[in-house]
Amino acid sequence: MAPPATTHTVRPLDTLRFDTSGPPQITNVVSDHLRLLGARTDRPVHVDAPAAGTTLHGGGFAPVHAAATWADPASGLTDEATVQAATGIMAVHGRRDGTPRGAAVDYAATATAVLAVQGLLANLVGQSRGAAPAQVTTGADRAGLLAVSQYLAAAGADEGEAADIAPGGPPFTAADGTVFELETLDPAAWAAFWKELEAPADALRSGWRPFQFRYATACAPLPAALHTTARSHGWERIRRAAAASGAEVCALRSLADRAAEYDGAAPWSLTPSTARAAAAAADRRAPLPAGPHRAPGGPLAAGPLAGLTVLEAGRRIQAPLAAHLLGLLGADVIRIEPPGGDPLRGMPPACSGISARWLALNRGKRAMEIDIKAEADRGRLRELAAHADVFLHNWAPGKAAALGLDADDLARVNPALVHAYTSGWAGRLDGAPMGTDFMVQARTGVGEAVRPEGEVPAPSLMTLLDVMGGLLGAEAVLAGLLLRERTGRGVRVDSSLLGAADTLTGPALRRAARGHNPRRPAGFRYPLATADGWIAPADADARAAAGHDLRGLPTAEALSRLRERGLTATAVTTELSDLHHDPRFAGRVSRDAHGAPAVPDPWSFA
Repeated sequence: MAPPATTHTVRPLDTLRFDTSGPPQITNVVSDHLRLLGARTDRPVHVDAPAAGTTLHGGGFAPVHAAATWADPASGLTDEATVQAATGIMAVHGRRDGTPRGAAVDYAATATAVLAVQGLLANLVGQSRGAAPAQVTTGADRAGLLAVSQYLAAAGADEGEAADIAPGGPPFTAADGTVFELETLDPAAWAAFWKELEAPADALRSGWRPFQFRYATACAPLPAALHTTARSHGWERIRRAAAASGAEVCALRSLADRAAEYDGAAPWSLTPSTARAAAAAADRRAPLPAGPHRAPGGPLAAGPLAGLTVLEAGRRIQAPLAAHLLGLLGADVIRIEPPGGDPLRGMPPACSGISARWLALNRGKRAMEIDIKAEADRGRLRELAAHADVFLHNWAPGKAAALGLDADDLARVNPALVHAYTSGWAGRLDGAPMGTDFMVQARTGVGEAVRPEGEVPAPSLMTLLDVMGGLLGAEAVLAGLLLRERTGRGVRVDSSLLGAADTLTGPALRRAARGHNPRRPAGFRYPLATADGWIAPADADARAAAGHDLRGLPTAEALSRLRERGLTATAVTTELSDLHHDPRFAGRVSRDAHGAPAVPDPWSFA
């Protein structure tokens, strides 16, 4: 079909309309994001449907539809609690405590909603480039598996973890009761901080490894002496120690605090370039310079982004995951790595000599080594950008501008470029601490939101915001690509972990803004112990299920007893390696060419 004509649209979905229905945990997020992107609806959202269906139409496009379900009906997964239980989210989130625990936020549902919007946007980008429309289907079960994909990959690796998986971890508590998060990526700063507080030398030495690897293991069995040391000093003393050492600390903020300062901003921003993209169209179609090699994992299948090129200069999780999702949608992703390659390729545990976690985020990408500190190599990167569609990075704030690789710099060589920056704070909070997952959780009230009433707030050691930030980063890039196709201009795209936090805690922030208790009730999403494991009742049946003592029954019998009484529940996955053989995900978890576990694509197109 012919692509829609270029318009004077300001937002990518201006002049389009949508209809949506389904569970509110999914459809409310879908509706919010479509509205923020410019779409409108005249019809109320129907929340009594078991599946969330959304149709976009207008603007010269053929209608596109996205269906979002909790899971295959045969799986018995019917809501957030059962999906968290089955996919391993409860197991990973509970590692700090030593038992599976449900996250008190609707994490899988929120991720599903973002994936559904991604599917809609990808459809429209494909149409703009002459492809036929397709229906997209996603599910909360797929979203949950994607969220734990790094942990699942590590569980199926050829070797064990580099650090123990055992209960424990931050946050710490000061003598005056202040609960705080500590962050540093530098072992010298870690040691200096604890020396300032006169912690035992053996404790600070043995504590660094579990602290360093908590992003990978979702737990940190720290020496008890470190917690004791923190409790022996007041908050101001701890702040001075952090300032003197180069480490950073952040007192946990409440949801009420965040609601009071929340400005209602979208989780991303899109800024069209002043230069028109049409002038660069011919150059953009020119072949890329020779050189990049494909990362292990094999070529990617065609999809709605087939023919588009993404340059990714990403570290850790957020930007690499965003680029990974764009690759799954068909884009050719070229990963920019430092000389010698990404050091995270060697991060244990490995599959066939390559980090299983690294493969979970980077399989199938091409790679090119570029020294961004050298002007000649920066010239090579600009040459790559001149022929690309997207440049995506999550460098430290200000680094791209200092290197001459910011959006305005690259627009001079490619006015058609979508320049995407996935950051910690997006420059929206003055005096914000380091923009890492656990610090953003602490500063924005996520540490309170993930635990129910009556529990001390604590950021989840599962990388909730890095994953959600990657999802939102991919969504923002797709919105930028669509805006480029509709306006003929390149676009600067900004997304952040702050936007991820606000998206995830949106319902709680709204409760707090109305003066209501923003937290979920005591005991919310606690799995029930059986004789040989755990089961998780659906949220609506949790109170009734808790009235049954199931501790003497095997899990299968406990589930049967609840089902006989009309109650819905499912077994809690406690060993992620069991997901390979779990009938609830039959045929979905596979292994790549290196033997690393690989979760299914989060969408299907038909």
